[in-house]
Amino acid sequence: MLNESDISHLPGLSDVQAAERLRAEGYNELPTSKSRNLFAIALDVLREPMFLLLLGSCGLYLLLGDVREALFLLFFVCIVVGITLYQERKTERVLDALRDLSSPRAQVIRDGQTQRISGRDVVRGDVLVLAEGDRVPADARLLWGSNLSADESLLTGESVPVRKRAAADDVPLSTRPGGDDLPFVYASTLIVRGKGVALVEATGLHTEIGRIGKTLLKVEEEPTPLQRETRRMVQLFAVSGAAISLLVVVAYGLLRGDWLNGLLAGLTLAMSILPEEFVVILTVFLALGAWRMARAQVLTRRVPVVETLGSATVLCVDKTGTLTQNRMSVNRLFANGEYLDISAPLKTLPEKFHEVVEFAILASQRDPFDPMEKALRALGESTLARTEHLHQHWTLVREYPLSHELMALSHVWRGPDREHHVIAAKGAPEAIADLCHFSQAQLDMLDQSVRHLADLGLRVLGVARAEFREHLLPGKQHDFDFEFLGLVGLADPVRPAAPEAIAACRAAGIRVIMITGDYPGTAREIARQIGLSPDDRILTGPELDGLSDDELRRRLRHIEVFARVVPEQKLRIVNALKADGEVVAMTGDGVNDAPALRAAHIGIAMGARGTDVAREAAGLVLLDDDFSSIVAAVRLGRRMAANLHKAMAYTLAVHVPIAGLSLLPVLAGWPLILAPVHIVFLELIINPTCSIVFEAEREEADVMRVPPRPPGAPLFSRQLLALSLLQGAAVLLVMLAIFGVALYRGLEENEARALTFTALVISNLALVFTNRSWTRSLFDTLRLPNPALWRVAGGAVLILAIVLYVPAIRELFRFGVLHAPDLAFCLAAGVFGILWFEALKWLKRRAQLKTDKT
Repeated sequence: MLNESDISHLPGLSDVQAAERLRAEGYNELPTSKSRNLFAIALDVLREPMFLLLLGSCGLYLLLGDVREALFLLFFVCIVVGITLYQERKTERVLDALRDLSSPRAQVIRDGQTQRISGRDVVRGDVLVLAEGDRVPADARLLWGSNLSADESLLTGESVPVRKRAAADDVPLSTRPGGDDLPFVYASTLIVRGKGVALVEATGLHTEIGRIGKTLLKVEEEPTPLQRETRRMVQLFAVSGAAISLLVVVAYGLLRGDWLNGLLAGLTLAMSILPEEFVVILTVFLALGAWRMARAQVLTRRVPVVETLGSATVLCVDKTGTLTQNRMSVNRLFANGEYLDISAPLKTLPEKFHEVVEFAILASQRDPFDPMEKALRALGESTLARTEHLHQHWTLVREYPLSHELMALSHVWRGPDREHHVIAAKGAPEAIADLCHFSQAQLDMLDQSVRHLADLGLRVLGVARAEFREHLLPGKQHDFDFEFLGLVGLADPVRPAAPEAIAACRAAGIRVIMITGDYPGTAREIARQIGLSPDDRILTGPELDGLSDDELRRRLRHIEVFARVVPEQKLRIVNALKADGEVVAMTGDGVNDAPALRAAHIGIAMGARGTDVAREAAGLVLLDDDFSSIVAAVRLGRRMAANLHKAMAYTLAVHVPIAGLSLLPVLAGWPLILAPVHIVFLELIINPTCSIVFEAEREEADVMRVPPRPPGAPLFSRQLLALSLLQGAAVLLVMLAIFGVALYRGLEENEARALTFTALVISNLALVFTNRSWTRSLFDTLRLPNPALWRVAGGAVLILAIVLYVPAIRELFRFGVLHAPDLAFCLAAGVFGILWFEALKWLKRRAQLKTDKT
């Protein structure tokens, strides 16, 4: 067994050894549903209704004896399938990258250094460093532990956490978890108290959870509201399209006596109506939206959160490490009734302040991870280095951990030249005062000193000492006779980007509520620095406990700062905000934050300092713990929602003229304008445009100056449906006019078809450009970069030129020859169909300008 002092000397495996074992034994993961390979994706594509309709059209061409047209259509089908495969494969690669980012993390010792790695990279022989809130990555033998308890209910069904204790090296690895005092920890169980160091003995399928065959790494998600709405829309179009197509087949056969061509006309109409792009759009947008957020240091654990971000109305954030830098430094000391300003570095400390620093260090870890303990040790090493107040050779005998009942901890030490125990305690000043059994007069004086430090924006800790001469240590800290030594005030600088991020939230109609465990004075000073305006409207944890749910809901409408709040109270705050109709985003990092994170609409866990439990409960993980990254994620969420609406509007609009040109000629007795080959050509433009092109569009200039989108607002709102149908109807009227006038003026059918189809392609591209922005003009959007758009537009124009001017292909499309004046006319006609929408945008901009002036 190890002592705590031995931990810093453990070398662990070397990186080379770990890499060799990883190659030999495989990743530390259980079998789960893997991402789809290229063959599986292709199989799914071939089952799509659109592909089946195209195959049916090829079969009809063969029956009609048009072998060339059948083969050419099949060639185009292969191109469409290739584009779809590219989109699907890109989405799968993004999801694979996100799965890797979201895999559980593990803290290990390698090459003598503590480092955090992906849980799947843990190998047999690794030394694990475990702390409260960690998910154990592998089965391991406990080498050292302090008050360590684990929740093993996943394996045993026991609802109560079990104690763990270190044991001799020769104890065989148990295969039956359960019960107290076992010297083993098991993969996928949860550390709920204490800390420890363990040696990995089994990974992956060889762990206890691997043997009993449970898989936790894959959770089946229910369809999101957007997905359900999209599927309903596709089903509605599919049923309507099938009914109308059947009527077209019957009408064509009865009126013209040609049932095979009637069936071909029906299939063409079915393909023109079926908006299979809707599902593709949603899949691509959500996956790439999550990928973009990961690039902004925000990991998406649950896709529905990407939808919800655009609706967030309240952001509840921790102060420490989110709004501040979590880089503590000791700024003030208080001892023997005097204050000492050490904001500027000191080489030595006055003697009267030695003990408060000495015992603050003794109440910390030898190799600290906590920023406050790092600051205390740095101060001691710089000012007490040549004194008797640093005790490198003392032995830690016992730790009394922090608890919810007593916000203080104690370390019991034994020196080589001492026969008695020395106890050092630090914690919340009121908890230290409780340990020291302060009188009311002493409490009043302490409160004044704490307020003085808190009003400077400092985090305040109390420090105390005790001696104990008996061999058997008591069960709780209160049994020691503590002596109060003083206070330590620590400064944590505000992140430079925080004030600007707060202002951006306010402009976007999002309230920011700061929640901290610090004193009201500290909270008020930090709030002032970041741009919140709390005045005297600060609600403390004890005051919160005294409010009913209705009173809390009313007070929350005017409160921006909470102080002296414990994690359990966050859940009440979240529920009160939700009950008042707010869409709540909540940050958290500890085990006790998990209920609040899960209850919030958007749970945001800290990636750097958060526990595994908090990360698993949250929908988002903040990889850099920076508040400005949350604001960036909100911006991306709003951008995604706006671009999603634009893509859906464009897709619906472009299907209106295609469906109309497939249906109306049959009813009017005109020659058919569109055949399956024309639909496939248009799909070459529509498919990449509606997903890749619109997803890559930049956000509107006012995306963070408009109120949040109402929660539950439908994707296909009345406004979006009306806009799409009007855009599509305008283009359809122009195309019908072109075809009708061309026939009236005596042009041949093939020339009229070529003229109409070319204008339709131009109109399609015009719809793309005008829908890039619903506020900027068409000419403004031309200056906005979007490489994917120009590749799609350039490809469409190039293929159209090949179709129009390569005789063999022109014949397959049944086109006549177009000359330069014809092309100019098509360009003008294509743009004409969207001019009304550009005029509408101009009127809205003018009205907004007048509003801004007034």
